[in-house]
Amino acid sequence: MIDQNLQQKILQKLSPQQIQLIKLLEIPILELEQRIKKELEENPALEEGPIEVIQEESEENIYDDDDFTENQDENEENETDEDKEEASNDDEFGYEDYIDEEERDDIPYYKTQSNNQSPDDAYQDVVFTQEDTFVEHLRNQLGFLDLDKTERVIADYIIGCIDSKGYLQRDVESISDDLAFTLNLQVSKEEVEKVLKKVQTLDPPGVGARTLKENITIQLNRKTKTKSINDALRIVECCFDELLKKHYEKIQRKLSLNDDDLRAALNEIQHLSANPGGTYANQYDVAANQVIPDFIVEIDEKEIRVSLNSKYNPELRVSKTFQDMLRTLEQNKKKKKSVNNEAIQFAKQKIENAQWFIEAIQQRQNTLLTTMQAIVQFQREFFLTGEITMLKPMILKNISEITGFDISTISRAVSNKYVSTPYGIFSLKTFFSESLVINDDEVVSTYKVKDRIQELIEKEDKRNPLTDEEIAAILKKEGLNVARRTVAKYREQLKIPVARLRKEV
Repeated sequence: MIDQNLQQKILQKLSPQQIQLIKLLEIPILELEQRIKKELEENPALEEGPIEVIQEESEENIYDDDDFTENQDENEENETDEDKEEASNDDEFGYEDYIDEEERDDIPYYKTQSNNQSPDDAYQDVVFTQEDTFVEHLRNQLGFLDLDKTERVIADYIIGCIDSKGYLQRDVESISDDLAFTLNLQVSKEEVEKVLKKVQTLDPPGVGARTLKENITIQLNRKTKTKSINDALRIVECCFDELLKKHYEKIQRKLSLNDDDLRAALNEIQHLSANPGGTYANQYDVAANQVIPDFIVEIDEKEIRVSLNSKYNPELRVSKTFQDMLRTLEQNKKKKKSVNNEAIQFAKQKIENAQWFIEAIQQRQNTLLTTMQAIVQFQREFFLTGEITMLKPMILKNISEITGFDISTISRAVSNKYVSTPYGIFSLKTFFSESLVINDDEVVSTYKVKDRIQELIEKEDKRNPLTDEEIAAILKKEGLNVARRTVAKYREQLKIPVARLRKEV
């Protein structure tokens, strides 16, 4: 049976503006720059430049109604019918009247722009050299191959299927089908395979391979056939799985190789490239992957100064021209002149949006700066010395207690953010770590344990590398009571392979 009842609930919902503010807090500095540019393009009431103090108009600056009526009557006597018709048209305001205000201004718009830099700031353009992309580099070499017209079309299509690492991403059967459907070119798998072998002779060696095994084989076949090269080819052909797992004893037994022969063959393989296209990374991709710090920390003796990187964050203000236009429209409306109400509402909305956006940016900057200052305060020893082992255990709650912000706010403030220090650029996530209690009840950061694990592995005997159990035993003797599974966890975070894969001959 269906019953009806009343329930009282308290719900907290975020407004669209609150959601936008949260998103502004999360994004890094380069995305913020793009967000500001987008807002400047979409909102004519927002412009770059320092905030101006706009004084309210005094009563003397506003026309008295009687004076206005008297002057209007006097002017109307001197107006012709044509002038009245033109004036009537002028009273009708449309969107174009204030959207294109900048274009009709006496001062060219470009002269009102500010680069937000002082004359003392060092500015240097990023210079990109004009180079061929990886695909262009391969296609430029096709002229040196003995190809007929059909084979050249196939080769060109194959090159288009090669990724940035140099590997072919489609099998020959799929390429044959693609050529039939897209170019109406009927070719067999054998013909595609034949052309692929020619493409695989291009530079860099290994390009066009479908697997790592084929890539290594191509590169070895390009070398002069010595004993070590022949042994390396045998290892790749017959013991590739054992090679990946570094089961060297099995390789020696299977191929009857002594230690010296095995070592020489492995040396040849280790000097090959797993990603032949890696050296031809697109120059613009490299520039896009560069880290731009959100904060700058400077050390002056024992004083630590924290500032925001404002180079990509221009000053914003509400357009005075747009405000004056709105004031004029409202005055005309009070004087019962013909005014488009939609124009007034549109102008008001744009000004309100501009004011909110400026306040949101300021609030974002204040939150970020307060958070960074709290991190520097908590990790003062690290910022003074630059030693990663000086980092104290720190979680989001610690910074939340210092700043008074919610933990979720701190999480968003440090997400995808970087800081420039005298010791390099660090992700803010670097300063957060768990605590570890050692034997004498001393609390240390997990960074200290990780640093010690890395040090032990760097100094180990590569012919007999340390296992996780052995590392845990050494740490226990040093007072760091860490379990084997914890050692394995930290080793994986350091991207260090297991002992078997670190073994060398």
